[in-house]
Amino acid sequence: MIKFAYLINRAEGMTFQQFVEYHRDHHAPLFTSIPEARQYVKKYTVSHPVPAPGYPSPAYDGLTEIWFEDWAGHDAFFTSENYKTLVNPDEAKFIDPNSVGTMVTTETGVI
Repeated sequence: MIKFAYLINRAEGMTFQQFVEYHRDHHAPLFTSIPEARQYVKKYTVSHPVPAPGYPSPAYDGLTEIWFEDWAGHDAFFTSENYKTLVNPDEAKFIDPNSVGTMVTTETGVI
């Protein structure tokens, strides 16, 4: 299984609350609505920082994690017409593209 972690910040002019609501309530349902998500994506999560006294301020406004069985599933999803015409253009509405941090991983369960 391959996991993609995208650390994202909100688009200029957007409040943190607007960003969270758009990411969680609009973009995530749009992402999961395309047939390719059900076909190729094994798990999809969106996360947002919460107050954490004693910890540094978050460096990012959100985290998106997407799991695929393999590279073929990844490629099929991201090259699909539905992703390219529906989901990808929506990302520019709430994400600052210059701030995205990406990590491609495999997970090792420890506990």
